[in-house]
Amino acid sequence: MTELHTFDLHQRRIGRGFPGGITLLAVAILCLHLVAYAEDWPGWRGPNQNGVSAERGLVTSWTPDGAGQIWHAEVTVRSTPVIVNGRVYVIGRTGEGITEQEVVACLDAGTGELLWEDRFNVYHTTIPFNRVGWASLAADPETGNIYAHGVQGVFTCYTGDGDIVWRHSLTEEFRRISGYGGRTHTPFLDGDLVIISYLNGSWGSQAIPRHRYFAFDKRSGEVVWTSTPGGKPLDTTYSVPVVAEIGGQRLLIAGNADGGVYAMKVNTGEKVWGFKLSKRGINGSVVVEGDRVYAAHGEENLDNTAMGRLVCIDGTGMGDVTETHEVWRYDEQLFAYTSPVVHEGRIYMVDNSAKLHGLDAATGAVHWVQSMGTVGKGSPVWADGMIYVTSVNGGFVILKPGETSCEVLDKDKITMSDGGHAEIYGSPAIAYGRVYLAAESGVYCLGDPEAAFEIGQGAGAVERGVTADAGGAAHIQVVPAEVLLAPGEKQALEVRVFDDRGRPLGVVGDGGAHGIKAADLAWSIEALDGSIEAATGEFLVGESAADQVGTLTAVVDGSGDELRSTVRVRVLGRSSWAEDFEGMSTDKGKDRAHAHWIGAGGKFFVRDQEGSRVLMKTEAPRGLQRSDVYIGPPDLSGYTVQADLMGVKRKRNRPDMGLIAQRYTLDMQGNHQRLQIRTWAAALRMAKTVDFPWEMEVWYTAKMRVDIEAGKAIVRGKVWRRDEAEPAQWTITAEDPLPNGEGSPGIYGYSAGDIYYDNIRVTMD
Repeated sequence: MTELHTFDLHQRRIGRGFPGGITLLAVAILCLHLVAYAEDWPGWRGPNQNGVSAERGLVTSWTPDGAGQIWHAEVTVRSTPVIVNGRVYVIGRTGEGITEQEVVACLDAGTGELLWEDRFNVYHTTIPFNRVGWASLAADPETGNIYAHGVQGVFTCYTGDGDIVWRHSLTEEFRRISGYGGRTHTPFLDGDLVIISYLNGSWGSQAIPRHRYFAFDKRSGEVVWTSTPGGKPLDTTYSVPVVAEIGGQRLLIAGNADGGVYAMKVNTGEKVWGFKLSKRGINGSVVVEGDRVYAAHGEENLDNTAMGRLVCIDGTGMGDVTETHEVWRYDEQLFAYTSPVVHEGRIYMVDNSAKLHGLDAATGAVHWVQSMGTVGKGSPVWADGMIYVTSVNGGFVILKPGETSCEVLDKDKITMSDGGHAEIYGSPAIAYGRVYLAAESGVYCLGDPEAAFEIGQGAGAVERGVTADAGGAAHIQVVPAEVLLAPGEKQALEVRVFDDRGRPLGVVGDGGAHGIKAADLAWSIEALDGSIEAATGEFLVGESAADQVGTLTAVVDGSGDELRSTVRVRVLGRSSWAEDFEGMSTDKGKDRAHAHWIGAGGKFFVRDQEGSRVLMKTEAPRGLQRSDVYIGPPDLSGYTVQADLMGVKRKRNRPDMGLIAQRYTLDMQGNHQRLQIRTWAAALRMAKTVDFPWEMEVWYTAKMRVDIEAGKAIVRGKVWRRDEAEPAQWTITAEDPLPNGEGSPGIYGYSAGDIYYDNIRVTMD
């Protein structure tokens, strides 16, 4: 019988008991009713990942700040709320000027009361302030934890009460790449995994920039697997994966930055099939109904010159081949940003100009097209026989879909206090008999204020234990799949076994992995100073190990390469670093900076320069000219970073170059002939600039440090000609009342002209 969950979070509880004489069957029916009609909304597309809600008795019309509105909370939000356990969770932006930050907030779903919030800084990105809070949150119904992906690349797991369980700096650890557009991926949960994707290009097998998928253990934050199903990225994108059972396999299906849609085994990340769709990246999420996958885009098609398409794909694939069958297509429709809804044989899709298209899901036949506004970027939601949909310029529309037409029940415009429209990019979220809507002007709860407010819960976690009818061992997985360690540190490794459909068979050593024992594993170590205890699966880094990257590989004896899994290991000390590049090669292919520096690969090369070897950043043949390189771990503080730098003019352009300390940048700006200290290039939340004439083709020494004093960050920098004595005074000093307390040391370059670096040093206090 479905369990009846009760909660007491500042609102009315579901009943504590049942009336006397009620039958067990009636109790079961009541419980099922409560779960079905008072469910959570744990992800941006709802409990079933398809934009469909089972709620009933929903609002059919409302007036902003009037009839049909239960409460309004002033939190500036760009994405879709998630709702679990009687609480609404949102991510957005807050502050003005030097106080501008990203914020995760928790509201009481019944009253709108602010229960807690976490404000945090933005850095290492060119994303502007109005695009902060791009990615929606994800909630785990099993643990109640909340997962947030910030625009600066901070990936955080919170408890439902706002305590931080674990946190990763994806930019400093994995070189997450973001552009000015702000496109940031929403986390996704399945079983014990929380999955997130982004463009990255760090080191080794991930040196070449690609759109990759990273699965983390939702409780510990350990990397479980990474997957690179696609090719060269064509854009930054934000398609959120979905999970579906197709052909006996549990698949993770998502749009990719290379213009394709890919299916991967959710437990292992192994690619199953791919479908090429667009000449640009895919932004919208797919929707799955049975074995049909519905995907869309708004760019040029691969096989004709039409712009945009909605397509139905046969998701069963064709064995080992890389393409699936196209069932039908709807061409020349610009569906660049939104995701479809499929319900009772119909598919509903919003185009760029805010028109809602109603099609037959089996054939693609168009039944009607309904205009709703001017700019469509919010995905529609189906509930209680109605469709709720937003438009960017403050529009919120409630529609009644029919066989051959669509009736507009209500159409409202949400405005800011100055009368301008409030931007809306997210979708409505529906829970507990209410509609929750997030906009630039705040979060709105719509419904009948007189109706009983009951908190239910969805199906919760699905058991992912060993599969009873699984096949033989076909895949092993060493967890964690990537680690950052220090000299002398130990790392326990667990080897998991799966069948050919990605179903779990157990863990090596626990007796349940189809007979594979620890003694059957052969371990190898590449480019690492350390040892593995085969009996326990524990890796020990050498006490005197230098900074390095390498791999640990486990192979099941007798399987050849069939059962093989590799762990990526990065070893970094925590004392001081010094590099003059004299011992490094200038031979092509071997001329790159240290692999353990995140962000140096492919853009920074060792060159001979006037009798010595230096690091050079030249003009990138494609993509961004701006690059950060991170030398140490992201949790460092209390250090000084120093380097020699020289810029070379190219035509009329001079480069920018500098240092990074605790997520602040000291920038020698060539064209502007000045020094700048900043922490957020796009918004310049905290920035100080002084005039500083400096010459091309002259070596300078730059020095930088950050101190936390009386709750403020004091950021100091100095620059002088290398052939002169170091000045006693700092050249520039800036204060930040919202300090960055830690961060990786590094170097910075914007290669409008060539940049040379030498004698890079990081000194710990």
